Amino acid sequence: MGPSGSGKSTVGRSLAERVGARFIDADDLHPRTNVEKMAAGIPLDDADRMPWLTVVGAALRDAEHIVIACSALKRSYRDAIRAQSPDAFFAELSVSRAALEARVRSRGDHFMPASLVESQLQTWEPLQADERGISVDESADVHEATSIISAATETCAG
Repeated sequence: MGPSGSGKSTVGRSLAERVGARFIDADDLHPRTNVEKMAAGIPLDDADRMPWLTVVGAALRDAEHIVIACSALKRSYRDAIRAQSPDAFFAELSVSRAALEARVRSRGDHFMPASLVESQLQTWEPLQADERGISVDESADVHEATSIISAATETCAG
């Protein structure tokens, strides 16, 4: 979980490969209207996000072994996912504003413009102590982040 540009898809794919799980990018689960709105530089609101988050939670619930990259920016969004999949484990990728903006600007193949990074950061509510998950700092590269998250999920499952 994390804002656009935090590395969710990259780390998620790496984690899925490491643990032998299926990978889904939650961006692929957005309805076309959400994608069009974001591509036009218009931030999503809760009414846009909640049906999508229900789909994300259902995808998580309905699969045996799965990793889903999803922004899940607010506690209420994570709660919507947990409503469908109570055992969801969240790995928060914490990245600076400057790094996020640079990463999003450098992507040519994504619908999310850099202008929406600010709205995501304004929406962002970090993972709370009572939530099942872990926060990984931007100083960890993909391999380190994958190892940290993998170890945390094993500890949580065991």
